[in-house]
Amino acid sequence: QVQVVESGGGLVQPGGSLRLSCAASGSNFEINAMGWYRQAPGKQREFVATFTSIGSTNYADSVKGRFTISRDNAKNTVYLQMNSLKPDDTAVYYCNAQGYIRIWLEFDSWGQGTQVTVSS
Repeated sequence: QVQVVESGGGLVQPGGSLRLSCAASGSNFEINAMGWYRQAPGKQREFVATFTSIGSTNYADSVKGRFTISRDNAKNTVYLQMNSLKPDDTAVYYCNAQGYIRIWLEFDSWGQGTQVTVSS
C-alpha cells in the first residue's frame, strides 16, 4: 500500500503565495504520475496540475502562469507553488499518486487533503 500525505495549506490574502507538499511512502513501489486536485465547497473535485508518466507537466487553465508543480524523485515528493492566489482558489487540495507496487500491482492513492483559504 502506498500512502500519500499533503502539507502546507493555510490562510492567505488575495495575491499571496503558498507552497504545498505531498509525500508518498510505502515499500517496493514506483510512481508513474503524481499531481494535485482540489475541491471547493459545493463543487466537484477538479484537476489542478500533474506530472505525467513521461515526466511532462499539465496544468488546469485556471492556474496556468500562477501555479508551478515540481518534484523531488528521491523523496517521492511533489510540490505545488501557488502564486497570485485568488479567492476562487479556496478549496481542499488533494494529492494523487499512481503507479505500481512490485512492478505489477497498480495503485491509485489519495491524500487526506489540505485546506487552502484565500481571503482578506
